[in-house]
Amino acid sequence: MRDVLDELLAVWRAGGTAGLSTVVRTMKSAPRPPGAAMVVSPDGTVAGSVSGGCVEAAVYELAADVVASGRPELQRYGVSDDDAFAVGLTCGGTIDVFTEAVSRETFPHLQAVADDIAAHRAVAVATIVAHPDSARVGARLVVGADSTLGTLGPARADAAVADDARGLLAAGRSAVLTYGPEGQRQEAGMEVFVASH
Repeated sequence: MRDVLDELLAVWRAGGTAGLSTVVRTMKSAPRPPGAAMVVSPDGTVAGSVSGGCVEAAVYELAADVVASGRPELQRYGVSDDDAFAVGLTCGGTIDVFTEAVSRETFPHLQAVADDIAAHRAVAVATIVAHPDSARVGARLVVGADSTLGTLGPARADAAVADDARGLLAAGRSAVLTYGPEGQRQEAGMEVFVASH
């Protein structure tokens, strides 16, 4: 997100809605690391890249669909998919891309994240990218050294993810973490992408 933050903030400050697509997981020889992002502005302009050009057109279309529907979507692109070569991911890798609509309503704490990044304060953005309850997908928790903003739902989930996000921040890593639907550790059902800045 850092590469596209200026463009994203410009839309956000103007009260618009942008499509934000973020690489959340890579397998094999993926062209861009987790955290790589692409923003599609309301006027159709694009900033950033999720694949170095391989699947940009497909992700652009998905971003437009997600902004129109308001429903975030996690999509996998790779050579194991029947249409992998059609969308151009010929490098042999696989990427999971999470696409969401970003506005003042969906990401009220974006300015706080930008302020932390500008001040070189460590901050992590934890976003639910998969959950049995689709209404929870896209929920976000902003995690600082000693504070949090937003919520993922249950207090148990917020506490577990905040703790783990601080560990990723200390290591300088971004990753998908897996929990039970209510934040239970060592269970499955909820996937949370933690982007460390």
